[in-house]
Amino acid sequence: MTRGTGRGAGSAAVRSVDVARLAGVSQKTVSRVFNDEPYVSADVRRRVLDAAERLGYRRNNAARALASGRTHSIGVVTLGTALYGPASLLMGVERVVRDTGYALRVVNTMEGDPAGVAGAMDSLLDQGVDGIVISEPIDEQGHGGELSLRLDVPVLVIAAPPSVTAPMVLTAGGGVDLMARTATEHLLDLGHLTVHHLAGPQRWYAARDRMKGWQAALTAQGRDIPPVVVGDWSAASGYEAGRQLAEDGGVTAVFAANDDMAIGLIRALTEAGRRVPEDVSVVGFDDIPVAAYVTPPLTTVRQPFDAVAQEGLKRLVHAIENPQAEPLPPSGPTVDLIVRASTVPPPSSRKTPARGRRTASRAPTLPDGGPSADR
Repeated sequence: MTRGTGRGAGSAAVRSVDVARLAGVSQKTVSRVFNDEPYVSADVRRRVLDAAERLGYRRNNAARALASGRTHSIGVVTLGTALYGPASLLMGVERVVRDTGYALRVVNTMEGDPAGVAGAMDSLLDQGVDGIVISEPIDEQGHGGELSLRLDVPVLVIAAPPSVTAPMVLTAGGGVDLMARTATEHLLDLGHLTVHHLAGPQRWYAARDRMKGWQAALTAQGRDIPPVVVGDWSAASGYEAGRQLAEDGGVTAVFAANDDMAIGLIRALTEAGRRVPEDVSVVGFDDIPVAAYVTPPLTTVRQPFDAVAQEGLKRLVHAIENPQAEPLPPSGPTVDLIVRASTVPPPSSRKTPARGRRTASRAPTLPDGGPSADR
């Protein structure tokens, strides 16, 4: 059997010098191509990549890390949960990190474990990551204080206030209070005198931000602020809240902090003889895939999980690769209110409501001075 001169995936390890020889360039040029350095022509870059593919060349990341002082990996600390918001955000982060060329290392924490985030970050630092993403942490201590951990890599905190000490701490996923405010204003604009709120568990910064936006909308228009009913993000807790709210004939509008609770709420209201939306209008939050197919189709706020991940990771990678540079500026939040059939004017002023989508990108000043962060 005749054996070719090229080396493939099943042969001895292919070296960068082999790629250089096949592409007709220097070994330094191969290094520049794979390090994505400038001043390499498109033709040369294509030849190097084609040669690497033909030979089955894989970069020696360990040697690359020794040479650059970086491992080209990003760690993510996330809550171990199947909830739609955190899971969708993690998927968005995974997609973006893959596109940046960095490896991803994920450590899950459990709700109820106060040492979870700190322990997860210690684990990631031991693995030598170049940066860390803290995705939707929970305030387990109940006071929103800073974690007693000093990091030597840039950190991106998504949907929560900065809570660590690091060379650079970035935030993303802000503006959730503005989204909640817009949802509440939609109900007020329909003519409801006030809006009740089914909140999420208050250890979650996301739940606090949604309640903050709801309160701001009512305060700005001089409306009464009803007592808050608190759930745990589940449809079952929404159902229990709905049974409680159904007993109050004065309830004509409810803003629920997520779609699952809104769906449970609607079921309980319907069983109690309170029609949705004829008697009670309901707005959810997240725009889960089933929201458009429940009865009635749910008016809700769509969360921009992919956009948050895209912008946040872009800023984190810039901080990793340009440690002396100023951080990239964040963009303002965009609110995407999806108006469906679960909201109409109250019975006393019935009109035909508009359907469709309402988008806002301007963040009004809140009573406490400005917008905050997400779930």
